[in-house]
Amino acid sequence: MSEFAPRVEAISISGIREVFEAAGDDAINLGLGQPDFPTPEGARQGAIDAIEAGKADAYTSNKGIEPLREAIAAKHERDQGVDVDPSDVIATAGGSEALHLALEAHVEGGEEVIFPDPGFVSYDALTKVAGGTPKPVPLRDDLTLDPAVVEEAITDDTAVFVVNSPGNPTGAVSSEEDVREFARIADEYDVVCLSDEVYEPFVFEGDHHSPITYADTDSVVVVNGCSKTYSMTGWRLGWVTASTRRIERMLRVHQYVQACASAPAQYAAEAALTGPQGVVDEMRETFERRRNLLLDRFDEMGVEVPTPKGAFYAMPEVPDGFVDACIDRGVVVVPGEAFGEGGAGHARISYANDTETLSEALDVMADVLAELE
Repeated sequence: MSEFAPRVEAISISGIREVFEAAGDDAINLGLGQPDFPTPEGARQGAIDAIEAGKADAYTSNKGIEPLREAIAAKHERDQGVDVDPSDVIATAGGSEALHLALEAHVEGGEEVIFPDPGFVSYDALTKVAGGTPKPVPLRDDLTLDPAVVEEAITDDTAVFVVNSPGNPTGAVSSEEDVREFARIADEYDVVCLSDEVYEPFVFEGDHHSPITYADTDSVVVVNGCSKTYSMTGWRLGWVTASTRRIERMLRVHQYVQACASAPAQYAAEAALTGPQGVVDEMRETFERRRNLLLDRFDEMGVEVPTPKGAFYAMPEVPDGFVDACIDRGVVVVPGEAFGEGGAGHARISYANDTETLSEALDVMADVLAELE
């Protein structure tokens, strides 16, 4: 008998974390997927008010407080034109738990989960934890996910395919045409389209589109959260929304592994969602300026990089030795292969850092590239 469960032995500590641990305390960190903005004051005050009023001392309902779920439903109506019943929302411990619930509720042992390669590290790991079989698929040259590739990969054993737009680690944004196709595929093949939309507001060119807008069945499950939108990564507040029958199954998992999301974080999230949204616009505009700086500098260096149209990441093509040389010089970037075999020959760079620091890091990269030529 194995000492540990094989599904846990099949996963390891994220390569991203390994890179962080290898860097010095004073390193410039371009590997962190965390906005460099403070949590909005209104969100902080919402938590404080709830704590002082004694509202955050006890468990909330498993799904979360009703005012938060109403705010989430209103957000989907406002931003996507989708009618979501607040009872079809579960507040979770960040988007990560929402992904976990969705896969646990829909993936049987050995069933396949299709996801982008390169893609967010949790897709592969959470598939294995759920007992499923990871099925990464390659991206286009512009690092977007091709619906035709997803459709071709579907078999009788496929349970879920993951769409992530704007994408981590790529910064790619799926077109409306592609998103409509993802919805069609989910409907036609009776598989779940798990749409990870945590970077939704950070689109620089065009608009964000969600498969849930175009699906004719209840085949789409949407994950979102406050971590990126409101710079609340430490608050751990996300959510999942889907049809009533799917939410009921995910709730069975949630109530035993989590009971409920943190009460203070729920009140903070409610305040963030219902308060002024100007801070989100400011973040998006700032990220776009930084992206443009990054692209201009890479162009000067002769580095090929697909233009990221959202989130706050870029994936330039880099030579062997680039990542280690950058880390040795105090600049943390993440090797592309940490996100799958399709990331080989690339590095993920987060520009969630101030312009001065970003420019300093780019100077180091230019020196590294010159030495590696």
